[in-house]
Amino acid sequence: MIRIDASVLAALPLEHIDRVTFYKRDEITSDLICCEIVVPGKVWTFHEELTGWKLLINYLSRLPGFQADWHTAVTQAPFAPNETLAFSRSQPAH
Repeated sequence: MIRIDASVLAALPLEHIDRVTFYKRDEITSDLICCEIVVPGKVWTFHEELTGWKLLINYLSRLPGFQADWHTAVTQAPFAPNETLAFSRSQPAH
């Protein structure tokens, strides 16, 4: 299992992040919040149960125009994917 730490964040320089998308996966009795980060040549996927999740979210919140209310958009309604674009270099987040 991956651990989100300084070395992972170093592989994701803010200036190279093209897109950040949050969504939920239905885990039968609960939802798992996931985050997909696109950088040139690679897509990274993380989820809320990983050690360091809060560190990752704090880091991503430093992106210009990052959608601060992404969590509310993703969590409502339950058991629906609710894909939410929190950051994109090519288009403004909504």
